[in-house]
Amino acid sequence: MDETSEAREAHPPEAAASPVPSPVSAPPDFENTPFIAWFAAAAAWFVPGLGHLLLRRWGRAIAIFLCVGGMAIAGYKLQGQLYSIRTGDVYGILGHWAEIGAGSFYFLGRVLEPAGANLAQASGDVGTRLLAIAGLLNFLCVADAFEIARRAKS
Repeated sequence: MDETSEAREAHPPEAAASPVPSPVSAPPDFENTPFIAWFAAAAAWFVPGLGHLLLRRWGRAIAIFLCVGGMAIAGYKLQGQLYSIRTGDVYGILGHWAEIGAGSFYFLGRVLEPAGANLAQASGDVGTRLLAIAGLLNFLCVADAFEIARRAKS
């Protein structure tokens, strides 16, 4: 064996780095800072999907906005109940915190709910459940955006 073949065996050629970033890697221009993670979480709470949009997760952002927004709007159309924090009932307080998870859709519902809840019909009860599920789903999406921004999840 000559010297060049020994040199090749000692130092195998390295794999060429791909110029296209992997779709599951974190955005390259974000630093691993707590501020970015908290900002993405706050944005994801206020407008469902916005945190993922800022983190360049386009598909997730659209899916989250459509799912959370669709459930919230369906809940409002079915005249679901928006709970108040001032209720003496534990379930009412938990319902309020579940609904506030929908962010801007919750505040929009407070403005658009002039007729009030229609709990006399089954549709009003289903609407109440949809509002709560929309908020709880958005809380999960906020946690997902926070973890992506922390680069703990790809």
